[in-house]
Amino acid sequence: MSTDFKELDYQETPLGAISLRRRAEVRLGGKIVYEVKLDDEFLMSSLFTEAEVQLATLALAELSSFEGTALDVVVGGLGLGYTAVAALADASVGSLVVVEVMAPVIDWHRRGIVPNADALCSDPRTTLLHGDFFAMAAADEGFDPADPDKKSHAILLDIDHSPSHWLNPQNSSAYTVSALAKMAEKLHPGGVFGLWSNDPPEPAFERVMGDAFASAHSHVVTFANPYTRGESANTVYIART
Repeated sequence: MSTDFKELDYQETPLGAISLRRRAEVRLGGKIVYEVKLDDEFLMSSLFTEAEVQLATLALAELSSFEGTALDVVVGGLGLGYTAVAALADASVGSLVVVEVMAPVIDWHRRGIVPNADALCSDPRTTLLHGDFFAMAAADEGFDPADPDKKSHAILLDIDHSPSHWLNPQNSSAYTVSALAKMAEKLHPGGVFGLWSNDPPEPAFERVMGDAFASAHSHVVTFANPYTRGESANTVYIART
């Protein structure tokens, strides 16, 4: 049972009705929880963010060969901003472009009504870009509108539930060898592609990543689940050019 519930925003989008809710969770001593829903489907909760943070941490840890370089990082999917803020916590990051298809999500951060808004929007390294990440990934240009030929050192993706469970069926084509190979072209040699998944590692997708990149592997990220009083897990896939 929870109390002090407030719907902070509700807007119709081409993908459905998106809402942002804040509530105090009685089972957790009144802890404030932020939740994002798309129609009746939960997209994200501020209660479970360890894997989103590790998506940035694990990917950037792979870039030691670029020591002394100001890293250019792209995040696909803004959500509640945990991956983006974790990337900014790395002092080697020189620029961060966050691509988000839903304008209301960007608006929440600019209005300061989500937990990471100030840390993200006040950092001069950050660009919040309203756009279709998958369309941009499939294009010949890079992710920086001001510099279409610019390559990235890391591309971090957290949009779908998993490589085989999509928010939009059209996203399925983004997890093929040809689409991921196109993504690899947008990275510097030795650059990293990272992907968050809600599901356990999928061997078939690991093989797809291995065909598209020079190397690929997965990490199982565990975290405490106060509702089950046990552990839950997400997956972070990492690939390098």
